[in-house]
Amino acid sequence: MIYNDKLKYSDFLNQSITYLQQHGFENIKADIEGYETPKSYLKKGSELNVTPDIVAEKEGRKHIFDIGLKSSKPNLLKSKWLFLNTLSNLKSYRFKLITTRGHFKFTNDMLEDINLNLKKTIKI
Repeated sequence: MIYNDKLKYSDFLNQSITYLQQHGFENIKADIEGYETPKSYLKKGSELNVTPDIVAEKEGRKHIFDIGLKSSKPNLLKSKWLFLNTLSNLKSYRFKLITTRGHFKFTNDMLEDINLNLKKTIKI
């Protein structure tokens, strides 16, 4: 999710963190109050910061999670997902999207538009 939508969807972000804790993820960092903020990346040549929504570890492997919800700026969201996917491939991390009812089609359409082939999207 992009920065403009963080306040709007903060409840779903908390639900996602709870879901990950129940499934054995540890050292959770999230871009929300009460948690340590994950590392941000600055886009070269602009003022744009890219911060993953959630970063967690399970069985010694780092996982990057982003929330796939309807957004007013889909192009910005697409570029964020492409960057996070590339980063996770370079550093041998795992990248997954978390979405919910009412947002499945939006998320899948976005993934098709950018030819991003994620094996599994987490549905809460």
